[in-house]
Amino acid sequence: MNCNRLFHRLLFITAALFCCMAIVSPASAKDTIKIGVLHSLSGTMAISETTLKDTILMLVDEQNKKGGLLGKKIEAVVVDPASNWPLFAEKARELIEKDKVAAVFGCWTSVSRKSVLPVFEELDNLLFYPVQYEGEESSKNVFYTGAAPNQQAIPAVDYLMNEIGVKRWVLAGTDYVYPRTTNKILQAYLKSKGVADADIMINYTPFGHSDWQSIVADIKKFGTAGKKTAVVSTINGDANVPFYKELGNQGITADNIPVIAFSVGEEELSGIDTKPLVGHLAAWNYFMSVNDPANDEFIENWHTFIKNPNRVTNDPMEAHYIGFNMWVKAVEKAGTTDAGAVQDAIIGVTVPNLTGGYSAMMPNHHITKPVLIGEIQEDGQFEVVWQTPGLVVGDAWSDYLPGSKDLISDWRAPLKNGNFKVTK
Repeated sequence: MNCNRLFHRLLFITAALFCCMAIVSPASAKDTIKIGVLHSLSGTMAISETTLKDTILMLVDEQNKKGGLLGKKIEAVVVDPASNWPLFAEKARELIEKDKVAAVFGCWTSVSRKSVLPVFEELDNLLFYPVQYEGEESSKNVFYTGAAPNQQAIPAVDYLMNEIGVKRWVLAGTDYVYPRTTNKILQAYLKSKGVADADIMINYTPFGHSDWQSIVADIKKFGTAGKKTAVVSTINGDANVPFYKELGNQGITADNIPVIAFSVGEEELSGIDTKPLVGHLAAWNYFMSVNDPANDEFIENWHTFIKNPNRVTNDPMEAHYIGFNMWVKAVEKAGTTDAGAVQDAIIGVTVPNLTGGYSAMMPNHHITKPVLIGEIQEDGQFEVVWQTPGLVVGDAWSDYLPGSKDLISDWRAPLKNGNFKVTK
């Protein structure tokens, strides 16, 4: 065969291959449903969010082993917004416009959620948000599977007030929207219970704050007024490690000034010496120590997937477990991943939680959850010392803030208007 004929033959084969690729690639894409995973894998929030990325990967793997969704495999597209709030919005837009994801599971801080919210509403995509937050928000494009204030903050304060007899309150938080709004709600709530301004101390610190000596000294001094004092902590991320260490250094224990945390779970405790922290508290809707067959199976699957029997589970992981399964069930119900169809189908969907019951998606895009108070043990686990007798419906709008107490949210078809002003 001469060189000219060989050249033309190779050219023909190459062209044929390109044609085949052009035909096969779109078909392959249609056989996959993509979802976005939008969690910080670096920066100050990586201590909390990396595990949530792994949780979604595990849930995707399990669903694919069951046959996928609508006869297709689910593919998780992972990005790292690096604890950079504006970057969350950029990465969200990239997931939706470039990667064509059907839904996104992600964010931890409220500032990251608020950063991406306009993107999801503009592009009409779905965000499943798995972390406790301050309320005062309801969007047709967001499903809030973490706790609203009435599912965490208010019950926690009630527990401290009624069970421990707390009279003085330190509201300590990271300086951003979630702690500030939550503490605004708590301050109003405490005042409604007759607590004086002089008995409320509020303090904010930046993300990643590490020098706690003077602040803990102020807390210690505040607790010497002869009234039972407690710290309600909305401190986020890796700042918790030096905070708790300094509490121990200055002799603050659960006996003299108990701390109840809203952003410290098993994952955060796994990185510190918990012996000085025994007896301090956290309020969540799930603890790894919950004795339930569904939880036992989840923990076993987690250890198998992550290939580490020492890895812990925590509340936001359960929220992703609930949210992911609700999305799967809604897609199956709708017969499509179309955002509008899933929005309609998901309201009223119920799935098992990991505490022995079922959680339902309500018309305000919040879910029903039990509320649990856990006490830190030496092994880094929590012993449940109190819980609500049943499930609590998440309230998007606080009953204790003017302008909010008269609002309700309802995203059911055919209105889909969302937020209504009524008299509660």
